[in-house]
Amino acid sequence: MSTPAPPEPLLNVPNLLSFARIPLAVVLFACIVYELWLPALLVFLVATATDWLDGWWARKYGPLTLVGRNLDPLADKVLVCGAFIYLIPVPQAGVLPWMVTVVVCRELIVTGIRGMVEAAGKKFGADWFGKLKMGLQCAVLIGALLIRWLATLAGTADVLAFLEPVQLVLLWLMLAATIGSGLQYTVKAARLLG
Repeated sequence: MSTPAPPEPLLNVPNLLSFARIPLAVVLFACIVYELWLPALLVFLVATATDWLDGWWARKYGPLTLVGRNLDPLADKVLVCGAFIYLIPVPQAGVLPWMVTVVVCRELIVTGIRGMVEAAGKKFGADWFGKLKMGLQCAVLIGALLIRWLATLAGTADVLAFLEPVQLVLLWLMLAATIGSGLQYTVKAARLLG
């Protein structure tokens, strides 16, 4: 008779780094509400650094756990979806309600799909398309916060004239990647479950 596997550790470096994005997200949302654009940008950069660091640490030093595979994307969704939602009413952020709806719906659908696949005993981690989507989402949010901060400084008109069209292109690329990766994950899940 085989012995059951020991429970996965909850308190490890990758999980703590993932969990740290939740309070960082709350600080970010407060900064957006109070129009503290430079602190918001810095907090978001720290939060995205924890996202990279937790994955790197788990791959290099371990442990790669089921909790970590689910906590990491959940923390990402709280951070990114919340930031997009809080930017909707911000003038010149360029984030429209329908765009945020696309982002949030994709994240909810993929989270539900991931839960079903993992419950069936199969791994359903992020692939390159999902990572591209996340990278573009972060780039759009960094751009929005950077532009809002630069708009408060004197003598930045030339920089803003360059950054705003770049931000618009990134926004549309992000939306395309969000929809495309959502469709890809749906097809992948159907194959795994079928």
